[in-house]
Amino acid sequence: MIKATGSQIIVKLLELEGIDTVAGIPGGSILPLYDELNKSSIRHVLVRQEQAAGFIAQGMARSTGKPAVCMATSGPGAMNLLTAIADARCDSVPIVAFTGQVNTALIGTDAFQEADTFGLSFPITKHSLMIKNPEDLLTAIPRAFSIAVSGRPGPVLIDVPRDVQTATVTFEAWPSIKSVQEDKHSSLAKRFTTPQKDMADIVTDMVQTLEEAKKPVLFLGGGCNTEEAAHHIADFLDTYKDIAVVSSLMGLGAVPRSDARNFGMLGMHGSYAANLAMHDADVVFAAGVRFDDRATGTIQTFCPNAKILHIDIDAAEINKIMPAYRSLVCDVESAFPLVTGVLKEKQTHSDAEKERKAWIASLQKTYKETESIELGRQKSVPADSVNPRAFIKDIPAQASKAGVPPEDIIVTTDVGQHQMWTAQYYPVEKPRQLLTSGSLGTMGFGLPTALGAALAHKDKRVVCVSGDGSILMNIQELITLSELNLNVTVFILQNGSLGMVRQQQEYLFDKNYSASIFEKVPDFLTVAQGFGIDAIDANADAAWYEKAFTLGPHLVRLNIAMAENVLPFVKAGKANIDSIRD
Repeated sequence: MIKATGSQIIVKLLELEGIDTVAGIPGGSILPLYDELNKSSIRHVLVRQEQAAGFIAQGMARSTGKPAVCMATSGPGAMNLLTAIADARCDSVPIVAFTGQVNTALIGTDAFQEADTFGLSFPITKHSLMIKNPEDLLTAIPRAFSIAVSGRPGPVLIDVPRDVQTATVTFEAWPSIKSVQEDKHSSLAKRFTTPQKDMADIVTDMVQTLEEAKKPVLFLGGGCNTEEAAHHIADFLDTYKDIAVVSSLMGLGAVPRSDARNFGMLGMHGSYAANLAMHDADVVFAAGVRFDDRATGTIQTFCPNAKILHIDIDAAEINKIMPAYRSLVCDVESAFPLVTGVLKEKQTHSDAEKERKAWIASLQKTYKETESIELGRQKSVPADSVNPRAFIKDIPAQASKAGVPPEDIIVTTDVGQHQMWTAQYYPVEKPRQLLTSGSLGTMGFGLPTALGAALAHKDKRVVCVSGDGSILMNIQELITLSELNLNVTVFILQNGSLGMVRQQQEYLFDKNYSASIFEKVPDFLTVAQGFGIDAIDANADAAWYEKAFTLGPHLVRLNIAMAENVLPFVKAGKANIDSIRD
């Protein structure tokens, strides 16, 4: 028989799940767990604000595909964590969050640092649990990890009262822990999958529709951004060669940016060629996407003449926004081999093939004529202002000169203009190379997420692209970066404003710049040095890259003109092809 406290059970099960690093901040209601954590093999990363703990977990999970863990105490600690949890839910990221809670006898009495964490978390998690006795942890924790990774991934929160952490229970054996890979293909993952008996007919219809298409588009979302999915998509593209490829923000990397058929991101700030391809398409093969509003713009003008073939792991996404002509409810890793297999079996050459080739060629011509690092560049800018598009596009080349191969770079961003410039111009070549807050759009995401990615990939260089607005949301984590001495380079694009807000006020609110221009901007170089971080002024040092990509953490400041805008830009109510482009 085994005798253990609730805290001992949590720590042991985390070890059995393969968790070697967790991030968080201790507090009164979670101290028993921290007491055991300090005796374990698990490394704890002490952040300076709980939101950062959630984003560090996201950095680990987004870059590996495996669940990661964060912790917080009750009340304000748990509430600080909730933003990162909501962000994980919106972007389908598997994290497991443990929060302390006041003693069970005090719940509902407005005790010190009490908050209804379970109730607050319920709408923003994939699953939430309140643990009432330590024995329940033996089933709750394995189930939490299973839920987090199976089907459409997402965050799970486990709220554990302090007295449950200290209570002792006796049991026969530790539960058997399945690997993440086994769990991904479990019955739980297949709960809403299209029935097997219908799969063959649906796939045959999809292939027939693709063969008849004259202007087909492959639309890739976050569900395609895994190594396995990218492999099967590449096989599909080797078989069905003449198809335009576009992606949502979350889908960048599923197909290499260098592929001549890849026209980049579509939507509000998407390339003109990508939006034109979608508007003119007669067939849209949509995989792992949910047709969100930033991608589609006005629904009626998105792909008005297209038959939509939709694959998604989440049945709720099928026909939610756009009606599907044919659909499969399953993961893209399983679907693409089926479609490609039928295509290879048929080996037919339809009359539409010639028209597809001509269409792709015309899109490539349009892309070449309209894609430019000068889009949004102001005619009159300060002498020390750098073109942010050119700078971001050139980061891999500069890193290569410093001895860091571009394939060894992972990029994180905050949210704002710099995020869109990165999505538009950084050459993302593989899955999980770009980590960004998509659906929730959380400022402060970039720096702690970079820490998480660097913890999970010690042999990589992590680049965080931020702005002087976003970086201040979690700038305290520079000290965490300094303590950990990780290979992270933070780029701050400084324009003295909330750039995306200012831009929208320019176009939509008659240049009424309400609360979007800073009266003062910190000296980020001095701030970084105060945290023990090497600081580099890219405007003054042309050889900034020689220092920025050496081992350890660095911060690089780049002055850009306040008037720089992200173009193309689609106003609300307009079709994506009716974008502002100059």
